[in-house]
Amino acid sequence: MTPAEPAWVARFRAARVSLPDWADDAPERCLFASNATGTFELYTWDRTTGQTRQATSRAEGTTDGTLSPDGAWLWWFDDNAGDELGVWRKQPFEGGEPVEAAPGVPVGYDAGCAVGRTLAVVAVSDDDGTSVHVVRPDGTNLLYASEHDADVTALSKDDRLVLLEHSEHGDSRHRALRVLTVDGEVVADLWDGPGLGLHGVDFSPDGSTVLALHEKGGRTEPLLWRLADGAVERPGVPLEGDLGADFTVDGRELVVVAEARGRASLHRVALDGAVLEDLVGGEGTVTAATPRPDGTVEYSWSSAAVPAVIRSTSGAVVLTPPGPAAPPSVPVEDVVVDGPGGPVHALVARPEGAGPFPTVFLVHGGPTWHDSDAFQADRAAWVDLGCAVVQVNYRGSTGYGAAWRDAIEGRPGLTELEDLAAVREWAVSSGLASTCVLTGGSWGGYLTLLGLGTQPGLWAAGVAAVPVADYVAAYEDEMEPLRAFDRSLFGGSPTELPELYARCSPLTYVDQVRAPVLVLAGANDPRCPIRQIENWLAAAASHGTQVEVYRYDAGHGSLVVEERIRQMRAELSFVARHLGLEPPA
Repeated sequence: MTPAEPAWVARFRAARVSLPDWADDAPERCLFASNATGTFELYTWDRTTGQTRQATSRAEGTTDGTLSPDGAWLWWFDDNAGDELGVWRKQPFEGGEPVEAAPGVPVGYDAGCAVGRTLAVVAVSDDDGTSVHVVRPDGTNLLYASEHDADVTALSKDDRLVLLEHSEHGDSRHRALRVLTVDGEVVADLWDGPGLGLHGVDFSPDGSTVLALHEKGGRTEPLLWRLADGAVERPGVPLEGDLGADFTVDGRELVVVAEARGRASLHRVALDGAVLEDLVGGEGTVTAATPRPDGTVEYSWSSAAVPAVIRSTSGAVVLTPPGPAAPPSVPVEDVVVDGPGGPVHALVARPEGAGPFPTVFLVHGGPTWHDSDAFQADRAAWVDLGCAVVQVNYRGSTGYGAAWRDAIEGRPGLTELEDLAAVREWAVSSGLASTCVLTGGSWGGYLTLLGLGTQPGLWAAGVAAVPVADYVAAYEDEMEPLRAFDRSLFGGSPTELPELYARCSPLTYVDQVRAPVLVLAGANDPRCPIRQIENWLAAAASHGTQVEVYRYDAGHGSLVVEERIRQMRAELSFVARHLGLEPPA
């Protein structure tokens, strides 16, 4: 009899499905992503027959796609081995060879794609900025171009109006909105001013109103922008946290997801802001939701202990992945610690037994993101190793208001590490932690390397996946939208603010690193490019730092399940070896 695979491996291998999207005019035709074959790919689903079909098949995987309103075509973004630089392709819903979907649109980074009934609007970015193109059957024309970061977020149902987010005022973290006709006429502009961002969501079904998210109240919440007279309504929704919203299919109500303290609930809300019905609440997290034409709402939900499920407010399970379900894990508990910038919220997962435990500080990326009470295979793997896991929603995280999110501006990295240090002090003094490891990916990898250099006495080991390691070189090599993000975050470029970039760069402190470090790097990563990581590795080697490196042939992450398992095994084995733990099975 073949022995059962370890639970941590089974969690990664278990098939998962994303919340299905559906075609506006053919709601029985749906699109979702799944790792059922071992690589995340796009699948079509015909609800009338129940048939699902794998639509894409690439060695590196595919997750970015959309359906045409009639459901006849699947559009998907095709890059090169995870480098995120590519073009849109399309193929029939029923299957067939893909063809170029947007001829005449240059190769670039995806900045939004809205497929209409008679045309499509496709935006791409490159080193020169952002360009937006209208793709018609008889040709493609340029609609908008700017040196600044921008995205297309919606196309009206009559294919007449385009909703654009832009940063022409110079701040890509706090954007403005513009509505254009597909022929290039500016219909309306909206900006709330410096430090106040707007995020476009969609047009109402009749195209008369834009639903957006604003921050004037100190958090993200809905806004209705009437295009006929420019009137702006900001209905106060009496729900806690940062709010996301979407129109119901008839446009008469809103479906709102409220994110607060690491959890997200789902609600039906009137256009005047009144809460009509609490749909999903309590423990766990709603990670995505979509209203359906029959008035129900479908959503993806999970908790730290319970793997994700796709449900409907009708009570039905919408879509079940094939094969065995992922093994459950342990719940998380909430901890609030006094930090230098205010109370810091953290989520803690404990293994069985009495502490203190070796403790992994698993740091989220972004930085405009947050850890939540949602199922995570990597968190569960650390618990299975015998470690407590602490996840800190440091200043810079979302879900705690705009001021908390923006508190890192002008001093990124060092600010977040102050919050991590405060929670670490609690973890040790409370008896939870015997020794502490710092680990994370992307921005979490950046904070890991920066923390190992600036707080060398706090951390026994570090695991940094796809990190920013040399900030100046990272800025030089990264994709332009991230350069724009960095300019907004720091207040300028490395040329304008050399001392600040140096003060916030892990490379500056590499000679102070005392703990052993594992670095994971993607060869084709456009977000945290390989050269700047190699600069840090070379400097660390010159100072005799204990460094191990895991390189893989993909981009900012891998969509291949077995590759992700290899990476997790490398992380677990590294920490187990240096902390004297039993190595993972």
